[in-house]
Amino acid sequence: MIQKQKIHPEGPAFSRIIAGAWRWHTVSPVVLERLINTALDCGITTFDHADIYGDHGNEEIFGNVLKKNPSLRSKMELISKCGIKFPSSKRPTAWVKHYDSSKEHIIWSAENSLKMLGTDRLELLLIHRPDPLLDPHEVAEAFSLLRQHGKVQHVGVSNFTPSQFRMLQHHLPYPLVTNQIEISLSKIDSLFNGDLDLLMEFNASAMAWSPLGGGKTLEVDEREVFNKAAKYNASYSQLSLAWLMKHPSKIFPIIGTTQPERITEAARSTDINLDRQDWFEMLKWVMGKEVP
Repeated sequence: MIQKQKIHPEGPAFSRIIAGAWRWHTVSPVVLERLINTALDCGITTFDHADIYGDHGNEEIFGNVLKKNPSLRSKMELISKCGIKFPSSKRPTAWVKHYDSSKEHIIWSAENSLKMLGTDRLELLLIHRPDPLLDPHEVAEAFSLLRQHGKVQHVGVSNFTPSQFRMLQHHLPYPLVTNQIEISLSKIDSLFNGDLDLLMEFNASAMAWSPLGGGKTLEVDEREVFNKAAKYNASYSQLSLAWLMKHPSKIFPIIGTTQPERITEAARSTDINLDRQDWFEMLKWVMGKEVP
């Protein structure tokens, strides 16, 4: 059973593996309910949404499951993201994809997510993408009002650079508890570009989207992978998640599967404690050479 950990000293406690709802609009209501219950049974209690997922429809279908099973809400933590707009029949005023981090849109989007999910609060709200027109004073006002009214408990960002994170944090009297960024065994930029360094400076943990590289297979000798997997009695996917969670910044991977059995498999990765040399050997797989 996965144990919860705080993503920030002043932030929420989340399951170390997070279930991502990005593609859950592609499954039937029966499978969706099974995905949710399988996650909860494994100790995966945190669910990651965004207002745009499923052409603005994923939150509502998830909310329908909660309405059918009201007792589920108290067993989970909900995350949503806002700020991206694109042309859609559900958003007829948008004619070009763009970002909107205005005070009005952040508040409207958060309140609409609450309505779609059928809940009175979000444990975490994130700005989905850095907006070139972002006014930190407006964002601060929106975040503060949502927090004051208990609609959002904690706030953070997604895909922000270190300088963008630091700039917004400077204008807030409370912490940004995370930056949701792309990190995987095949996407290692954050190890070296300051992303994770800055989060550790602010005592925040990263949330990793696409932690399995979207299913991308590394060009590695299959025997090396097999030997490593055999050593830990684990699958390649489990090793990949364990590799992320070994990092001292306490990365929280978000798994985006639509298969219940993959959720169960991912949950077991929290039991793997990679040896330091094995971790560096896996880094070598990606870099194609040993560290300098």
